[in-house]
Amino acid sequence: MTSDPGISRRTFVSGAASLLASSAITPTSAFPQSSFTSKRPSPSARRFRSKAVDGAIESVSAKLRDSELAWLFSNCLPNTLDTTVTFKSGPGAPDTIVVTGDIPAMWLRDSSAQVWPYLPFITKDPDLARLIEGVVRRQTRCILADPYANAFMPDLSTREPLKWSKTDNTDMKPGVGERKWEVDSLCYPVRLAHEYWRLTHDNKPFGVEWARAMHTILETFAAQQRKTSRGPYHFQRKAETPYDTLSEDGFGNPARPVGLIHSGFRPSDDSCIYPLNIPGNFFAVKTLERIEEMLTEIAHDSAAASQASRLRGEIKAALDAHARTHHPKGGEIWAYEIDGFGNALCMDDANVPSLLGMPYLEACTENDSTYLATRRFVLSDANPYFFRGSAAEGIGGPHIGQDMIWPMGIIIRALTTNDDTEQRQCLTWLKHTHAGTGFMHESFNKDNPRKFTRDWFAWANTLFGELILKLDKTDPRLLEMS
Repeated sequence: MTSDPGISRRTFVSGAASLLASSAITPTSAFPQSSFTSKRPSPSARRFRSKAVDGAIESVSAKLRDSELAWLFSNCLPNTLDTTVTFKSGPGAPDTIVVTGDIPAMWLRDSSAQVWPYLPFITKDPDLARLIEGVVRRQTRCILADPYANAFMPDLSTREPLKWSKTDNTDMKPGVGERKWEVDSLCYPVRLAHEYWRLTHDNKPFGVEWARAMHTILETFAAQQRKTSRGPYHFQRKAETPYDTLSEDGFGNPARPVGLIHSGFRPSDDSCIYPLNIPGNFFAVKTLERIEEMLTEIAHDSAAASQASRLRGEIKAALDAHARTHHPKGGEIWAYEIDGFGNALCMDDANVPSLLGMPYLEACTENDSTYLATRRFVLSDANPYFFRGSAAEGIGGPHIGQDMIWPMGIIIRALTTNDDTEQRQCLTWLKHTHAGTGFMHESFNKDNPRKFTRDWFAWANTLFGELILKLDKTDPRLLEMS
């Protein structure tokens, strides 16, 4: 999740990229069933083992008539536990580090999303619950270390960031891997903590330090409304792409203070063109609702809870007033970014929060009329980052560029519809584009899935597992597709 020229979402996985770019998939699996051997590490080599998760893999896989889908599910769902977690438990509080996969740092967004599909199992697996508690506690420490950072090193005392961040012009703090301010980086940990609390009724992770982190989020959101000044955050990087740095002396392009939160960067870690990112602000509204509830019920902090409520009201009113735009083909839709001066960017990016993914984050409902119009727009050729090829169709983004579809976008498409024909099509695309690896990738070429980026991207893997788990509950007939 970075822009390093050596290890990057913009860099093709070396082995995959060397394969014939002209090869195309067939309508059925190109891989014999004999090749469907487990891609998981051996049991002794797995970073964490959950009996509940392994049990779900066994029971759900047995329902999948398609052996390739069953194989993908059994490889992908446990990928975060198998390969990316470092769990320290003992008589004291648990501590859990979750790296993204091929990058040895912990993104607040990714780490939250990577463990999210395991939450349904924590009431059956106390060790897994303790691991998630450790993620909540670690993220609390990260937020207090620097609320403007997106990624953190395993050692929060180190002054050695990720290698591409060493010369960034920003107020780098100890433990920070990369310091790109993204609104959603402070939303995802709250989503995770709230769901952990809702399921377990465990208040242990939510002490004084956690309350301080919630206060910090409120202060950061308010500062980045930029009502009276540009605020404290600035960032510049010497980079080949303009998406890796911010203009205006590192404060980003100008925007009128209308009550929305300014974001330097998108969930893709690409800089915003217009600093008022709409899906990010919708996510912030839901986040502030959760903060208000937890500060009231757990911390009994009525003053901070009221602050969260007021801030949520301001942002919601600003979204109601400014988030919609008229597109010549799409009609009235939500913009992806705006500047408050009347300018709007009409596109979507596969990284979540996205316009497509707002119901998934409970930022709107699936049947909201504006969402449905926006969904039609982002899944059409009117969206500059929607690509249709011989292998699949789906959303990408400028982080990798033209003709590169993100499996994450296809998965989110399936997670935000109840149309079983559309869900079945999404499963078919995902099944046909893993390039024989048995895992989801960051992106793949619309005509050649063997040309892909990142062969170890745990967020996309566990998100695929989450999709299969959801379908098992909501429409198990789809799991019997041949």
